[in-house]
Amino acid sequence: MSRVAKKPIALPKGVEVKIEDELITVKGPKGTMTQAKPASMQIKNENNELVFETENNDQIALTGTLRAVTANMVKGVSEGFERKLELVGVGYRAAMQGKDLNLTLGYSHPILFATPEGITIATPSATEIVVTGADKQMVGEVAAKIRAYRKPEPYKGKGVKYSDETIIRKEAKKA
Repeated sequence: MSRVAKKPIALPKGVEVKIEDELITVKGPKGTMTQAKPASMQIKNENNELVFETENNDQIALTGTLRAVTANMVKGVSEGFERKLELVGVGYRAAMQGKDLNLTLGYSHPILFATPEGITIATPSATEIVVTGADKQMVGEVAAKIRAYRKPEPYKGKGVKYSDETIIRKEAKKA
């Protein structure tokens, strides 16, 4: 069995896990998430910890993957996930208009980004965007879509970047 699959998942208080034949449902204070699972894979709830097992040697890697996805679901419904973005550039700013994110990124038109269901977007300042939600994959995808509107360029560093991202700068061409 994979090393990842051998680790049990500790369930925090307020998180309930329901295991059916081909479905895992995790319910917590931040929402409910479901994930499909193979019927041949066993998940046991022992002493408030989830333990993953499989007898099929072809599914060893899948067991580790399912354990990692389930661990993200447990963390998501109890704590949630957050991704911070920064806008770097003169005149670049972000503001919320109802549920939509209004971005001014140096184009001739403003960009309106509709917030998907289950995701919360906040703008603490005009140059900061905070994307939060229970689904780690969805939070990362929304942050990547916002970043894709104006990726950071290597000469001046202007664009939308993750807060922990480092832009490797290039030297300008010499005549």
